[in-house]
Amino acid sequence: MSDITLSSAVRANLNTLQTTASFMSDVQNKLATGKKVNSALDNPNSFFTASGLNARANDLSTLLDDMGQSVQTLKAADEGISSITKLVESAKAKANQALQTQSQYERKQFAEQYNELLNQIEDIAKDSSYKGKNLLAGDGNDLSTIFNEDSTSKLDVDAVDYTDTTLSTGLNLSDLEEGEGSATAFTLRGGKTTITLTDGTTTLNSGSTLSDSNALTAGHTLQFVNNAAGTTTALAAVGNTVTAGATVQDLVDELNAVDGVRAEFDNSTGELSIYSDEDFYVATSTSLTATVTGFAVDATALATTTALLSDTASFAVGDTLTLTDGNGYELGSLEIEDDTTVDDLVDFIDDFEGVTADFNSSSGALSLTSETDLTLESDNGNFASDNFSTPSGGVSISALTDSGFATDNDINRTVDRLNSALGKLRTQASSFGTNLSVIENRQDFTNNLISTLEEGAGKLTLADTNEEGANLLALQTRQSLASTSLSFAAQADQNVLRLF
Repeated sequence: MSDITLSSAVRANLNTLQTTASFMSDVQNKLATGKKVNSALDNPNSFFTASGLNARANDLSTLLDDMGQSVQTLKAADEGISSITKLVESAKAKANQALQTQSQYERKQFAEQYNELLNQIEDIAKDSSYKGKNLLAGDGNDLSTIFNEDSTSKLDVDAVDYTDTTLSTGLNLSDLEEGEGSATAFTLRGGKTTITLTDGTTTLNSGSTLSDSNALTAGHTLQFVNNAAGTTTALAAVGNTVTAGATVQDLVDELNAVDGVRAEFDNSTGELSIYSDEDFYVATSTSLTATVTGFAVDATALATTTALLSDTASFAVGDTLTLTDGNGYELGSLEIEDDTTVDDLVDFIDDFEGVTADFNSSSGALSLTSETDLTLESDNGNFASDNFSTPSGGVSISALTDSGFATDNDINRTVDRLNSALGKLRTQASSFGTNLSVIENRQDFTNNLISTLEEGAGKLTLADTNEEGANLLALQTRQSLASTSLSFAAQADQNVLRLF
């Protein structure tokens, strides 16, 4: 090829075309890549400076992703605190509801609901995690957010532990005693005897002298005898001998003074009715084993639910039975009528929540079960008598454990703890909110800084497409002109050849 000789005009035009083609290639590359500096060969200073800026932008972009995850972790914790706060407020409402009633049973129900709310608080705290990080779960869950490349700028957020409400460093709320009930029983038993006091011709009245009765012997002091298990134990005496002028009313009064014994006298008929909850008889002081005819009572257990309560000494028509709990809260009352039966008493007790009654007809035992302290009282002094003695406070049940809301003081202490817990929650929510604000602010700053770095790198390396487009158009024109000029130069050479 060295033997080929080109004219100077052709060679000049050919060089121009080659140079133009090279320039066009460079411009087309810039337009294709969008960059005017694609390698260190293009511009070492701009290339390496831009690379440093882009590298920092990439590092910050990675940290920006971590910041975004920290924001979500804090938001999850904040949602948890918001829900826990609502539950603590609900628990406080339960405590205030308990204060508004004196019913131990209702308070027991509120205590159970309170405990369930605490369980839900712990569950929410356990579920407030984000990607394995839970700021409400205590140790091992602290959050650290890095803001710059060398980790010299960061924010540490300490976790709290609400997964156990009893922790003193947390909410300091303990489960309440829900209370455990108990039971007791007493026997419904009794008997009745009725005799007519007469002098043989006319019936006696309450003012009549006992010695007028043909059933009694003048000069004897009457004694009341416990006939249980064959024993003969004198319980009391009329106090006056018959001959000293004791009246029928004196006898009635002395009979009523014996625990578990009730006497009624009908002036119109002269009938003396004696009721006793134990085997009982009247004897003379000369011989306690000598029963005065007609003055003995055989007491037996009430065998059916239809048995009348008024057939025992423990109940009389007009008596009022009252059911109260340990706070003195009256559940209800039952007035004994002449047709009130054992079944009526059982139904009365069963009507109240937390209390059940069961009657055993074979033993006459009435069993009471209550979830709280309970007392069944009567205005009849002979109520629930046993072996000629009566309970001073009626029939009582002491619960094995009282509920945590049993007394006003218990409730007020719980309300104080709830108020303290609400204060802690609000303070912690504020702390998380401050941390969230800091991270979001740094997130915005980092976003803007990345944009600044990338913009600066772009100014060093990015091509001006408008300018490069104009350059390409100019080069294309130059290439067209060079091609035309080369054609003219070649034609001139051909004209010279024609001379030969």
